[in-house]
Amino acid sequence: MSRSTFFVNEVIEIMFSEIEITYTKSSGPGGQNVNKVNSKAQLRWNVVEAVGLSADVKMQLLLRLGPKLNGSGELLITSDRFRDQARNREDCLEKLRNWVAVAARKPKLRKKTKPSRSVREKNKTNKRRHAAKKNARRRPEY
Repeated sequence: MSRSTFFVNEVIEIMFSEIEITYTKSSGPGGQNVNKVNSKAQLRWNVVEAVGLSADVKMQLLLRLGPKLNGSGELLITSDRFRDQARNREDCLEKLRNWVAVAARKPKLRKKTKPSRSVREKNKTNKRRHAAKKNARRRPEY
C-alpha cells in the first residue's frame, strides 16, 4: 500500500504501520478455488499502543471492545465475505473504521426532566383508588 495513514474521520487517523494484515484460506464462497487461494483477511491492531487516538477514545474502545480484545489489547478483525483478498482487506478496514468512529462519538447527556403537574395528579388519584380497593378487601372492624 502506498498510503501511510488510514483516516477514520477528520480528526482520527491510524498509521498503517500499527496494523498487521495477514491472509489465510477462507471458508467462504469460491468453490474449489477456496482450497488454493488465501483470501480470508485477518487484521490485527493494538488499541493500547495506538498513537493517533486520544486517551478518551482509547478508553471508550477498550470498554466497548473488551471481549473482542486479547490479553495484550490487540483487536482481531476477520473477513471472508468476498472471494478476493483486496475486498476482504477493505472490509476489515471498514469494520475498524466503524468501531473507532462509534467509540469516538461523545455520548449524549441526559436532560433531567420532572413529571408534569397533570401526571403527578393522575398518579395520586390512581394511588388513592388502589389504596381504597385494598382497604375494601380488609376484614371489617366491629
